[in-house]
Amino acid sequence: MTRPTVWTATWLGAGLLTALVASVVLGQRLIGIAELLALASGEAGGGLEFILWQSRLPVAVAGLLAGVALGLAGALFQSLLHNPLASPDVIGVQLGASAAAVAGMVLGGLDGWAVSFLALAGAAVVAFGIYGLSHGARDVGGALILHGVAAGALLGAVVVHLLTRADARQVGDVYRWLTGSLNSTTWAEIGALGLGLAVALPLLLAAGRWLRLLELGDDAASSLGVPVGVARALLVGLGAALTGFTVAATGPIAFVSLMAGPLARITNRGRTSLPLAALWGALLVTAAETLSHSAFGGTNLPVGVITGALGAPFLLWLLTRSRRL
Repeated sequence: MTRPTVWTATWLGAGLLTALVASVVLGQRLIGIAELLALASGEAGGGLEFILWQSRLPVAVAGLLAGVALGLAGALFQSLLHNPLASPDVIGVQLGASAAAVAGMVLGGLDGWAVSFLALAGAAVVAFGIYGLSHGARDVGGALILHGVAAGALLGAVVVHLLTRADARQVGDVYRWLTGSLNSTTWAEIGALGLGLAVALPLLLAAGRWLRLLELGDDAASSLGVPVGVARALLVGLGAALTGFTVAATGPIAFVSLMAGPLARITNRGRTSLPLAALWGALLVTAAETLSHSAFGGTNLPVGVITGALGAPFLLWLLTRSRRL
């Protein structure tokens, strides 16, 4: 990484650390410095330990991991397709994961790892499906977005239909999950997401050179020794995997994958940076989660509501900016 990139990563890391600490200590029950020291020394009461280990920390860790995964997935698709709008939540990949997971929960009563694998499969089917339909188009990125929007509309209707078949308890659970809520995330779900990241990150690092060369165009990449078909299939699969595992753990968190990549480029002099996209994604989710449980009195909003409120004007800005280019 260049020196400006390292500097940007440093202040993003500092902001992320601040947001993580705020996420843990703020809320209806404020945790002070003295109580944190007591927790560290093992002298705190059981009630405070429960709040920390079973409520605050799972939410903070889930937000961190989800933000990293969504930031990487968004930057990956946007770079691969040369279009800032080509993020998993815009092109239907996130909805593919959601529809598959909801089908498993409502029709099969599934949870845990089974839902994770269904979400992964749903994201992969949509990602490869719309990519296959768009292959060969003059503007692959634009065609893929149009196919993705159409797929998203269809999958949204599938989710609504599944909700009509669910019982009252399932409707509440699924609806809360669909809003992108971290409040009920368990350590088991966090473990599944962490394992998915542990598998995907080394593959992404290994394929990073291919991604940088593919940004030059298929012909240039091929002349430099990149197996274009294999590289694109691997990168699409990695983006789908990151999206699927995140959706399974936290539900679909809106617009994080859309915002992280462009913010990384803006703060990196117009160059794509997957590490910065990961940091931006983690910062966006963690900061939004902190606001969701500390800025509205006794109301805990789903984190997806906050990111959706931020992402809508950001999407309008991206559309306006693209029109001017």
